[in-house]
Amino acid sequence: MTPLPPGSTIGILGGGQLGRMLSQAASRLGFNVVILDPEENSPAGRVSQGQIVAAYDDPTALTVLGRVAQAVTFEFENVPAASVATLAEGGALVAPGPKALAVAQDRVEEKTFLNSVGATTVDFAPVDGLDDLIAGLERLGTHALLKTRREGYDGKGQVWIRSAKMAADAWHAIGERPAILEARADFTRELSVIAARGRDGRIAVYPLGENIHKGGVLKTTLAPAAVDTKTEKRARAIARAILEGLDYVGVLGVELFDLGGGELMVNEIAPRVHNTGHWTQDGCVCDQFEQHIRAIAGWPLGPTTAHARVEMTNLLGDEVEQWKTLSGKPDMRLHLYGKAEARPGRKMGHVNRVKSL
Repeated sequence: MTPLPPGSTIGILGGGQLGRMLSQAASRLGFNVVILDPEENSPAGRVSQGQIVAAYDDPTALTVLGRVAQAVTFEFENVPAASVATLAEGGALVAPGPKALAVAQDRVEEKTFLNSVGATTVDFAPVDGLDDLIAGLERLGTHALLKTRREGYDGKGQVWIRSAKMAADAWHAIGERPAILEARADFTRELSVIAARGRDGRIAVYPLGENIHKGGVLKTTLAPAAVDTKTEKRARAIARAILEGLDYVGVLGVELFDLGGGELMVNEIAPRVHNTGHWTQDGCVCDQFEQHIRAIAGWPLGPTTAHARVEMTNLLGDEVEQWKTLSGKPDMRLHLYGKAEARPGRKMGHVNRVKSL
């Protein structure tokens, strides 16, 4: 039954930083949280009521989670879709649903869905072998991006192909796995929009963010982005079409290519809270994490108007050691994830520089 009252338990598949910040938001609203993650002492588990240490597809663990939690969600899209379906079939209130997860897990399915709801993407071709890749290059051009159909994030599992001679090496580089070949997008900058849909079908959209990547990993988001009314309106329409097309409940991240003149292409969607939405923690009354908890619990969605301009910067690897300096700056808000090992390129935290609008 929704809305779930305070004191109810929310289950989260995944114990990383997104699960951690979701758990903290849920706690502020009076909910209890149980994490399911195979890693003991996970970042999310340490700030939650409890953690089930098991694989995401462990049937006993899923049964236990479904029994103790009144609502279940996930922090990243690589959890098995079958696990989410199992929870839903067992009677758990799962959001987002299995459809959204299945679409987002397969890049060919994702782009096919996006085009079906009127969200433009680059041209693409499914690749199941080297012959498919060569044929795709002939149709899309040799300056194209080869990505694995499943998994892969932050620049992993993908390679640019700039000549037909690179085809065999590129196919080998991604492990000769089912893939997608994407035409090159001629864009001026990368934007993103964070949006939410409640159980009552109401939709709330945050202002756009402008994103800067380094080495395939998001480095900085500037929000609200400097965009014209036409671009803002188009981004909101795209977000609404996706949310309604998936019968979605929760927060969704949509990565966009800005082509100029109000024209936008969708790069990818993420059926969860998103790195480019971290700015909302210090730029909005209701941040994306609280918004997601509100949505899945059947509560009214919170306000999305920005009250500050924020420059969000990811702290990667040993950059986290800057905490001493960053914590002393009056315009900085530091968010650390509690990860034990600072590996190169690993997201260890982020900092929001808050400015007046």
